[in-house]
Amino acid sequence: MATTKYDGYSDFRAGSRFIENLATWLKQFDPGDRQIAYDFIKNRLVYISASEMQRIIEAFVPETVTPYLRRLAADQVGIAPHEVWGNSTGAEAFRKLLRRCLFVGLSDGARIDILRRANAGRLSQEQIVPMMNVDKKKWEDLGETLRKEEGEDATFDHIYLIDDFTASGTTFIRQVDGEWKGKLKKFNAVVVEARKAAEADGVPFPIAKNYSVHIHHYVSTNQARVALVNRIKIADQEWSEKDYGAIDISEGLLLPPSLRMRPNTDGPMLALCDKYYDHDLYIRLKKHCDEADQTDMKRGYAKCALPLVLEHNTPNNSIPLLWAETKGKEGPPMRPLFRRRDRHG
Repeated sequence: MATTKYDGYSDFRAGSRFIENLATWLKQFDPGDRQIAYDFIKNRLVYISASEMQRIIEAFVPETVTPYLRRLAADQVGIAPHEVWGNSTGAEAFRKLLRRCLFVGLSDGARIDILRRANAGRLSQEQIVPMMNVDKKKWEDLGETLRKEEGEDATFDHIYLIDDFTASGTTFIRQVDGEWKGKLKKFNAVVVEARKAAEADGVPFPIAKNYSVHIHHYVSTNQARVALVNRIKIADQEWSEKDYGAIDISEGLLLPPSLRMRPNTDGPMLALCDKYYDHDLYIRLKKHCDEADQTDMKRGYAKCALPLVLEHNTPNNSIPLLWAETKGKEGPPMRPLFRRRDRHG
C-alpha cells in the first residue's frame, strides 16, 4: 500500500516516505496505544491517490455536465434525451449549451490543468478559467470570443464552480451574524462588480442575467452535501444580493455517512484523539474555528472526524492526529503522519 498509494503524498519531505513517517508517528504514542493507531491506519484510513483523483476529474464532463445538458437540449427540441445524438437539431442544441458553459476553478484543488487536458477538443480554452478573480480584460476576451463563435447575443448561461473537496460545506456558503460568507458570495460579488463595470463602459458582459450556478466538488462528504442543500435553500429565500438564478449541487465522489468516525465504532482511536491533543492547535486556528462554533480541534474542523487523506493535502476536517504538528504548548506535542499545508494559521 505504501508503494501503491501512500508514498505519493505530496508533502513528504525529501528522503522520507510513508514507512519512515509511520515509524516516527507511532513513537508519539505510549507503547500500549501504538497498536490502536496502527490498526486505524490499516483498517480505517481512506486515502485518495493522484491517479484516483485524476479519474474523478476526467469523469466530470462526460458523467455530470453532459447528462444535464443533454436533458436541456432534449427539452428544447422536444425529443427524449437518448435521441439527442441521433438528431441533428438536438446535437446542435447540445453543442450550443455546452459552449455557453463557463468553468471556474475555486482553488488549486480544482486541477484546471487536468480538466483542460481531459477535455481537449470538447471544451474551448476560452470557457475555462483557473480562479474566480477574473480581471476586466479577461472578461472582455471571454465575451468577445464567445460572441464571435456563437453570435452577438451569446452569453454564458451556466457557470460551473469547481473545487476539489468539501467536508462540511462551511467554506462554500455560511451565515455569520446574519451575513452571508463563503466562496459563493465571493464569486457572486465578483460577477456583480464586473457586470456594473461593463455596463458603465458600455461593453457587453459575457455572463447572462439570472445565470444557472452549478456547484461541483470532485469529492464530497454526505454531511457537506446535506449542509449545502439546506444553506442554498435558505439563501434562495433570504439573500437579496444574489445575482444568479437556478442553482444545483453535484460531486464526482460522494463519501458515505459511515466514513465519519463515531464512538460506537471508533472509540479507541477517538480516545487517542483526546489523549494526544495539544489545545494550542485550536488557539492557532481560533478565528477559523469560531466560524464553525467549536471550542476545540480534537475531531478536526467542524468536528467532522474524518479518517481521510487526499494525495495533495490532508483536509483539516480529518482527525488532527493525522495532520497536526505542534510544539506541545497546551498538551502533548503532535507529530503528523501526513503533514498538512495549512491556509488558516
